[in-house]
Amino acid sequence: MPQSLQTENIFYPTPKSPLKLAALISGTGRTLRNVLALIDEGKLDAEVVTVLSSTPKARGLQYAEMASIPIHVVNRRDCATDEGFSEAIFRPCRDAGADLVMMAGFVKHVLIPPDFENRVMNIHPGLVPAFCGKGYFGHHVHEAAIKFGVKVSGCTVHFVDNEYDHGPIIIQKTVPVLEDDTPDILAARVFAAECESYPEAIRLYGAGKMRVQGRRVILR
Repeated sequence: MPQSLQTENIFYPTPKSPLKLAALISGTGRTLRNVLALIDEGKLDAEVVTVLSSTPKARGLQYAEMASIPIHVVNRRDCATDEGFSEAIFRPCRDAGADLVMMAGFVKHVLIPPDFENRVMNIHPGLVPAFCGKGYFGHHVHEAAIKFGVKVSGCTVHFVDNEYDHGPIIIQKTVPVLEDDTPDILAARVFAAECESYPEAIRLYGAGKMRVQGRRVILR
């Protein structure tokens, strides 16, 4: 079965059951843990077929090990070029038959090969295009939001292209920013929204209930 249909610059993901996921991590793996829990509970029709980390020290690797998921560690410093790093990341995804690549706290910049266009998702802990781009990850986003004095923040699930936090937006969910918030408190509120939004985007993709037309993602 084809991975997707592409007609006149409109992309339609092909429904898959279960949807095969590759997960890219760099840190704690909280997002990966949430997805694995939903799969185990029968709330997400998906299977994580491989986990790739940008460092052997990523604590999230423990969740892959506990679930007996194949692991690959790809250190950017071991690759001479951006293209070489991209190939080292996506080759295991191809070999595992991944339908969708899920960035789950992956902080390295990677080039998206043509066969994975509209097949890589990321979740950003802010409302793109605010507080996003190079250097805006983790607590840096929440610190910037509080410092700027915004009244709402949230999370953004988007497709990944070759620029930081730039690809077509799939889902955004807002949360309030309260007067006495610290970056840690706001981070917890945003992460709760992430735990709902990212699985929902994956469900819609796996069910074929979206189409990508230019920068617009139309959900069905």
